[in-house]
Amino acid sequence: MKKLLLLLIGAFLLAGCRVSEERARNNRRQDFTADWAFCLGDDTLAARPDYNDAAWRRLNLPHDWAIEGEFEQNNPSGTSGGALPGGVGWYRKTFVVDKADKGKLLRIDFDGVYMNSTVYINGHKLGTRPYGYISFGYDLTPYIKWGEKNLLAVRVDNEDQPNSRWYSGCGIYRNVWLSKLHPVHVAQWGTFVTAEEVSKNSARLLLRTTLDNESDADAALELVSELTDENGVVVGKASDTLTIAKGIRHETLQEISVADPELWSIERPYLYNIKTEVRLAGKTVDTYDTPYGIRTFCFNAEKGFILNGKQVKINGVCMHHDLGCLGAAVNTR
Repeated sequence: MKKLLLLLIGAFLLAGCRVSEERARNNRRQDFTADWAFCLGDDTLAARPDYNDAAWRRLNLPHDWAIEGEFEQNNPSGTSGGALPGGVGWYRKTFVVDKADKGKLLRIDFDGVYMNSTVYINGHKLGTRPYGYISFGYDLTPYIKWGEKNLLAVRVDNEDQPNSRWYSGCGIYRNVWLSKLHPVHVAQWGTFVTAEEVSKNSARLLLRTTLDNESDADAALELVSELTDENGVVVGKASDTLTIAKGIRHETLQEISVADPELWSIERPYLYNIKTEVRLAGKTVDTYDTPYGIRTFCFNAEKGFILNGKQVKINGVCMHHDLGCLGAAVNTR
């Protein structure tokens, strides 16, 4: 049992390191998981900015309130749901956006909320996401008070039980992110990279970058993509100038050649990084990082899966997001 526990702790630490790396990669968004107020129970007035939440519990996300409850055979979640309580909970967070950021676009993104979440900003309802196993986000820009306090409130309703064949947890069980974007920027998940003609001597990367112009004017810009190795050394670069009309989404294709590429493999998962910069009048207004592993793979009717010319066995597992006795929320610690 002790050995199993140590293995579990080690896996969680590795997962935490990967989350930290992801947070560091994308400088367009910030971690929005700290200093939330939480209350188990329903009060529709909690969406209002002037609501008094002084008696609420203070916590950091991610959070699962069900695992904190009492195991009870009569709980409607049943044994498949962990025999733990559901219910309705509220989360609130107050934050200030610098006046210097006025003119930027603000977006809130949730990696996972179980379930039936309704999000409010300064009392304005942004929307409801019924499904609990999907990421989602909202544009905050029209309702932000620049240089003043803003109130984000989230109502989570997991009262209708049972609703799952396994333990789901309750609450904001994954990370939350606040993005500040220039109106001309790389779209969300806006880069797509493929490797062509890969060998030990060379590789050709095709970079498809989707750009959004959400400003009030056409944008003449330069799109610069730099490929760096794991030591941060630039090993390839592509640059294009283009004009995107206002309100338009545009995809640009670029190409980078790599000499003597390090191939990604299971034994050595080597990653390059592609830094995409959007420049207006010579000034960088947006940066978007994409980690990428160069490799070849195919499926063969006789040998199965082939990675970099080598036969590799694929081992699959049906892994739900719950962590058993630790709940549904993954914390770095």
